[in-house]
Amino acid sequence: MKNVRIWFKKDLECRYISHLDLNRTMLRALHKSRIPIWHTEGFNPHPFATFPLPLSLGFRGINECMDVKLEDDNYSFKEIIPKLNACLPMGIRVFDVTEVIMKAGKVAYASFTIRISEASTPSSAICADLRKLFSKDTIEVEKKSKRGMKTVDIKQGIKSFEIKEMLDCAVLEIVLSAGSSDNVNPNLIITALEAETGLEYELDITRNDLYNSEMELFR
Repeated sequence: MKNVRIWFKKDLECRYISHLDLNRTMLRALHKSRIPIWHTEGFNPHPFATFPLPLSLGFRGINECMDVKLEDDNYSFKEIIPKLNACLPMGIRVFDVTEVIMKAGKVAYASFTIRISEASTPSSAICADLRKLFSKDTIEVEKKSKRGMKTVDIKQGIKSFEIKEMLDCAVLEIVLSAGSSDNVNPNLIITALEAETGLEYELDITRNDLYNSEMELFR
């Protein structure tokens, strides 16, 4: 039995399906593709699949991954790609299959591209407001936890950022904490910005890559 990591993009209409629905979609595709995936045991066996870090609803993902176990150690990785894509909607495209190098628990950071616009506000002003926000010693927001809402300082979860002014929007390239114990959703950054400006922004958020604590690409 071999552990493998299936890499895929999540975009188009599939940006708006929940992680639970993504899981169901992938399990159906694994079943229909007839790839020799290890199945769980018991009364209702189903293909075993795990996702190292679920993607938030509405986000694009260009380097997402899913871990499965192959029953045939010699099964060709190249065959998996077309077989799965034939069973998936166009918004989900498998582009690579590799052996598992890092365990899911090694994920510590994630990089995002956030395109921010507001009909009445020029992109230069949005960039200025972002710089003002990031210059603060603390960035406090209300965050939902298992025990209810609590105030957290998300400034410590910002690893790095770059602000770019475009013609029709501001672009924020940012690396945020994404571990199991310290996770900053990029929506919290926008929540803090909206609290500062009193505006509501149009957003387009893409998760680009995952990293370990040493900022090595998750593989």
